[in-house]
Amino acid sequence: MSEREMPSFDVTRSRFRLNDDEVFVLAQLATGQPVPDSLEPAAARLRDAGLVNGAGELSALLLPLMKTLVQPSVIVSLEAGGRQGTLHHGLLIGDEHVVCHETWPGEEEAEYRLVEPRTVVWTLADLVALRQSGEFEGEEVVETTVGVLEAGLAALEKASAEPGADERALVAEALRAAGGTSVTASTASRLADLIVELRSQWRMTAAWQGRQDGAQGVVARAVAAWDCGPLGYWLRELPAEPLAEGGAPADGPFRLRPVAPKRVWQELTALLPDATELR
Repeated sequence: MSEREMPSFDVTRSRFRLNDDEVFVLAQLATGQPVPDSLEPAAARLRDAGLVNGAGELSALLLPLMKTLVQPSVIVSLEAGGRQGTLHHGLLIGDEHVVCHETWPGEEEAEYRLVEPRTVVWTLADLVALRQSGEFEGEEVVETTVGVLEAGLAALEKASAEPGADERALVAEALRAAGGTSVTASTASRLADLIVELRSQWRMTAAWQGRQDGAQGVVARAVAAWDCGPLGYWLRELPAEPLAEGGAPADGPFRLRPVAPKRVWQELTALLPDATELR
């Protein structure tokens, strides 16, 4: 393991670089649970970094982070896909602290950092790289099926691996071939533009313990969107969030609607529960 992959921390900004095994070990120690023998290498790295002592006690620097990690009131998860693959970020909101975690393409570690509770919505906006500018074209809607969309995304991935390939033309051709007569030339053209300009397609989910349909349980809200760079932001209205286990069927409807950045901000704000919704 390289030096870069060792757990590390920055006292000045209360942030830590940890991989999944190291986070699991810290959670076990924080809750008084035994650490499996298979994770001893991760425990050793934490000791070497000074985050855990020989008796298995956590550094005081970790206490706000771990208290929030093991007992969050609200969990916000973000799945963001783009040309570099899928990244998973999120936010853990506790009674006293808020922890943001972010991953990086090709890296096993994630960065965990404490953020000011009053800036939660700003942090969510930062996680999706929300910009104030963005094309907004009224009520235009792009509709097709999930299968047709997947054909277009697959064509983009293939075209990206071919230097000099006309990505837009190849994506549009794949969309028409997959949709047949159900995909008009204008729909194929517009969707091809969006796919080629796609910076990220993301879905954000907030979950907490509350009441749903009169019973105690997990309550969740979610929003999904496309960031298409110069072509602006598009909310994914169909398939609706949260998706059922297994995802949407290939013949299921797919619909995008262009929105102003202000609307995305409103959707992020609406994800979070107020005090009356928490158990």
